[in-house]
Amino acid sequence: MSDTSHGAGLVSRIVAEHRRTLVALGMTFVVGVLTYVLVVYPLAQRVANIEERDRAAERGLAAAQAELAQVSGTLTGKAKASSELATFYKDVLPQDLTGARRLTYLRLARLAREANLDYERSSYVPTVDTDSTLTRLGIQMVLSGTYGNIRTFIYDLETAPEFVVIDNIQLSEGGGDTGSLVVSLQLSTYYRGTPAS
Repeated sequence: MSDTSHGAGLVSRIVAEHRRTLVALGMTFVVGVLTYVLVVYPLAQRVANIEERDRAAERGLAAAQAELAQVSGTLTGKAKASSELATFYKDVLPQDLTGARRLTYLRLARLAREANLDYERSSYVPTVDTDSTLTRLGIQMVLSGTYGNIRTFIYDLETAPEFVVIDNIQLSEGGGDTGSLVVSLQLSTYYRGTPAS
């Protein structure tokens, strides 16, 4: 018990001798705590809020830039598509029925001759679609020859620069014992304008 009372007496003696210093230290501690609570902590919260707003603004900016890039890409793609479509109409498609007939009749006959096929007959029928600015020229062709020659003709037709679409192919045996086949082709090409009467 004497050690406890001796320790308490020692503490009270130190407090009494250094009262001013301890009071000054206590006041400094209280001022430090109050400064932290009233000044530093609110400023730290404000800085954290500002940093969060900055991050949100950066995310918003990145999203806006991505959207702008997408819209710019769409506009550029649309302009490019319009330009390519105009080029297609001007340079690839025939301008009228006469041009379409000339382009396909001569070209198809030449391709058939080069593929060693017999050109039996053909017919051309223009069809106007009311929902389109293009007129379809339907072509019915009948050719005869060997299977290999027919394949060559179809390949040459599909790789030709002229815009001709193969709509249907019907293959049948030719007459006689020659091993000849008859191919009936339904083809289409398109041109701008109205068909001639």
